[in-house]
Amino acid sequence: MSASNQEANFDTALARVLRHEGGYTNHPSDPGGPTNFGITIHDYRRYIRANGTALDIKNMKLADAAKIYRARYWDALRCDELPTGLDYAVFDYGVNSGVGRAAKVMQRLLGQVTSAAMTDAVIAGMRNASPQALIVRLCDERLVFLRSLKTWPVFGAGWSRRVAEVRRDALAMAQGAPKGTLAPPSASGATAGKGQVPVPKAARTTTAAASVATGAGAAQVSHLSGAPLSVTLALFVAGVAFAAAGWAGWSLWRKRKQDAPVTRDDTPAS
Repeated sequence: MSASNQEANFDTALARVLRHEGGYTNHPSDPGGPTNFGITIHDYRRYIRANGTALDIKNMKLADAAKIYRARYWDALRCDELPTGLDYAVFDYGVNSGVGRAAKVMQRLLGQVTSAAMTDAVIAGMRNASPQALIVRLCDERLVFLRSLKTWPVFGAGWSRRVAEVRRDALAMAQGAPKGTLAPPSASGATAGKGQVPVPKAARTTTAAASVATGAGAAQVSHLSGAPLSVTLALFVAGVAFAAAGWAGWSLWRKRKQDAPVTRDDTPAS
């Protein structure tokens, strides 16, 4: 694929992603937190400004969003090397549900050992596969995964519409439809919410705060009882360490749930 075609495909795919992602949101059920143009505050801090705030997200420039989309999703998923149409389907999946999941699903569809990156083996495997068939299977798997999320009742209607439109447009692109003839995205509005396994509420509200509070309380009692300063500090540090270990455990649990394969028989995630 020539450089001009690659850039044209990125521009076309990004325009459609942006129509689905919409503007600024900060929905309490969205694991992405403050988001604008589909860019979370976490990615904004990684690529644009390390101490970015919710206000920065609200006032984000479109050029900054495009820069993040190119590096964080399109390039990371090696979409320039994917067939037209499949590049858009993979890109949109990565934006909505994470680069790691999009890469692993593509590898599973090709019968390969999975990793969180688009490998040379993936690119080679697609040369012997039908792009249209992969688009259909990718979108099928994506919808099953989204239905397994406990946030489906909140965001499911928008996600269903989005996947249906990605399937339609990606197939049209794969079949050589001129860019200007693609049907416009739905007029029913943007698709709220990242299609990812959220961090459990218990982890968000209790793990770190309660552990630190426990350590601080123990340290205070120790100090008031006349214990040496070294003992007081040790108790506080132990509380902080326990909080960090608890959060790491929750994060590992979430990653495993996020990356796990799903089937049509899977029950909704708890």
